[in-house]
Amino acid sequence: MFEDYGNHDGMGLAELIRRGQVSAAEVLEAAIARIEQVNPQLNAVIRPLFEDAQRQVDVGIGDGPLAGVPFLIKDLLAQVDGVPTGNGNRLWASRNATGDSELVRRWRACGLVIAGKTNTPEFGLTPYTEPGANGPARNPWDLARTPGGSSGGSAAAVASGMVPIASGGDGGGSIRIPASACGIFGMKPTRGRTPAGPFIGEAWSGFAGEHVLTRSVRDSAAVLDATHGPDRGSPHPLPLHEGRFLDAVHRAPAKLRIAVSREPMLGRAVAPEVIAAFDEAVALLIELGHEVIEAAPPVEREAFSMAFLTALAGELRADIEFTAKTFGVKIRPRDYDASTFGMGLLGEGFTAADLITAHRYLTLSARSILGFFDDVDVLMTPILSSLPVKIGALQPSAIETKLLTVLGHVGGGRLLKKLGIAQQLAAQTFEFIPWTPVFNVTGQPAMSVPTGWSPEGLPIGMQFVGRFADEDTLFSLAGQLEQARPWKDKRPQL
Repeated sequence: MFEDYGNHDGMGLAELIRRGQVSAAEVLEAAIARIEQVNPQLNAVIRPLFEDAQRQVDVGIGDGPLAGVPFLIKDLLAQVDGVPTGNGNRLWASRNATGDSELVRRWRACGLVIAGKTNTPEFGLTPYTEPGANGPARNPWDLARTPGGSSGGSAAAVASGMVPIASGGDGGGSIRIPASACGIFGMKPTRGRTPAGPFIGEAWSGFAGEHVLTRSVRDSAAVLDATHGPDRGSPHPLPLHEGRFLDAVHRAPAKLRIAVSREPMLGRAVAPEVIAAFDEAVALLIELGHEVIEAAPPVEREAFSMAFLTALAGELRADIEFTAKTFGVKIRPRDYDASTFGMGLLGEGFTAADLITAHRYLTLSARSILGFFDDVDVLMTPILSSLPVKIGALQPSAIETKLLTVLGHVGGGRLLKKLGIAQQLAAQTFEFIPWTPVFNVTGQPAMSVPTGWSPEGLPIGMQFVGRFADEDTLFSLAGQLEQARPWKDKRPQL
């Protein structure tokens, strides 16, 4: 057994394999042993693919930059040939994919060894990972708390040392939220930087993109180097990036003009532990020689929240209708989690004009927000308004669940809208995540860096947002922060 497995990031493992100091088979064996050891506590991996991984190693790992590194894939969006993409849903869990997504093909090409699929909320809806189909994923720092969502299983797996790299998708913060909750690094690339096809045209109206969660900054950059670039028919193609993102990690940034803000963009309250971590991060930026100003782009809290919720409800309704059509069943509340079904009901209540109006508002808001970055290089905010919440804290109550079930049977989408439930849901939805969705709308690159820790030892990530298509500056800053305040030796005790 390769006893030193957990002390290396992905690039470190790949280098050991290249030098012949350890075999890919031994590394995979160590990963499987770690998953079997800690996953029963975390419920992070919901579909082990150990035999497939062993076959991949036996056939040959190739000479890619991460050849032989064990890897887990979030069970949403990315499709693995012959394996279900469960989407956190009871019905989809039984249907095998009919091919690899383009991004999966690129992960394989760079040598990553797919060892399983990770837990995710149904259709990636919530900032916590508690799907009825698979049960809740748990935070390795405190098993009573959520690892965040929607890439909660991936974040828990990386933070607990199962694998150094796991995939995630981010449509409203779903890479950054769990990265913050679990004390690891998470980069949401620029819209269109990574491929979405061929089975999806664009995810969540272009708000969502896929990349990875990692312990080290360099692993994230190395994976993006290997996978970036448009695929056929991409609705948001970017020019190929010149140079390597990995080089940016090892290059100290010039003096940056960094705007900082602790004021919630979509919520209203911030916990004192988060404010303390924010202040510490500001002090670190100043210590590193950057120019720091207090400023943030203007966002109309209620209008933006309602427009984003309208777009999201439309997406969820389309997911529900597509699922029912695919499996030849009627739309039944029992086939979905209450939060998903409730959002789908709202989507049923909105008109086509409501949806277009929401998208127009968000597009114009994005133009205004992007203009803010004409005068600053980076914006820093917290990720979450509080510490990771307890399991179940954000779930609909039993009474709310019953109401949604009844409304589902009587077609109550328009009633929900008339009662003003949509406005209440918009306010509740973004109270825990009052910053991250804004930058899914703008499409900018944004990352969560584990710069802070609460007095009881829970991680608190800070969000850093860059100019459109400028991951280089973010990777460079992240590398500097990682060197100044290393987090690799901070490990949850399981």
